[in-house]
Amino acid sequence: MPPKPHRVLLDRVSGYADEAAAYMRRRRIQRKPFARLYYAGGRAAEFPADSSAGGELFVAAAAVIELAGKGRRPERGARERDRRSS
Repeated sequence: MPPKPHRVLLDRVSGYADEAAAYMRRRRIQRKPFARLYYAGGRAAEFPADSSAGGELFVAAAAVIELAGKGRRPERGARERDRRSS
């Protein structure tokens, strides 16, 4: 007896999903942090996190992110609480 048509389709989709999951697992294992710099002329350079230049770039990027976070707007509802307390 031949398999039902929807089961063939389900098996095919399941196979693709399994392959995609395996690809993502392999990619996650091989992925390592790095810093990439883009220059005005279009050139790009990559620095691994364990190199001296990469470490300095990560520290600088963390400082920029921290500085940018200080200028954020107050969270939703904070203005209303401030108005009520005034």
